[in-house]
Amino acid sequence: MSQIDLERIIELLKEFTTASKSTLEITVLGGLALQYYGKRERITIDIDGEIKGDLEGVFNFLKSNNIPADIGENVSGWSVVAMPPGYRERVIAIYRDEFLTVNVLHPLDFVIAKLRRFTEEDIEDALFVAKKYNLSAGEIERLAEEAIGNSPKDTMLFMFRKNVSTFISRV
Repeated sequence: MSQIDLERIIELLKEFTTASKSTLEITVLGGLALQYYGKRERITIDIDGEIKGDLEGVFNFLKSNNIPADIGENVSGWSVVAMPPGYRERVIAIYRDEFLTVNVLHPLDFVIAKLRRFTEEDIEDALFVAKKYNLSAGEIERLAEEAIGNSPKDTMLFMFRKNVSTFISRV
């Protein structure tokens, strides 16, 4: 598997939407989003994202181009801890043409998304974005609490709150 970059993904998605004449909106997460935020050396071998459009068609197209994809219509549902309310309204459009819109999460929402998983790599990614965008502990805590309020009641929320607290001590 080879590494991929944001520019290549945008070109491939343009090829897909032009050929299919269908509209597609994708909010990229993970390593591809980090490339946009300025961590160009961040290597990724897959695309993670939330899709509005032909999910199956995009998945099969990416697969035919040897690009693994973890895509869905609702990234908030990828964890017991939901995304904060309004995350879709806060996305940043980084590319737009007649058929294709490519977004990234707002930096605060990206940090929350990373803290939901809380692996070492996720923590480093979240720290990079928090520091680059001068995100305050208060902003991160506020959005984390909104995410908790948007989530089903579960013991995982207690762990998430602890993880957020641990993370904030490093920002």
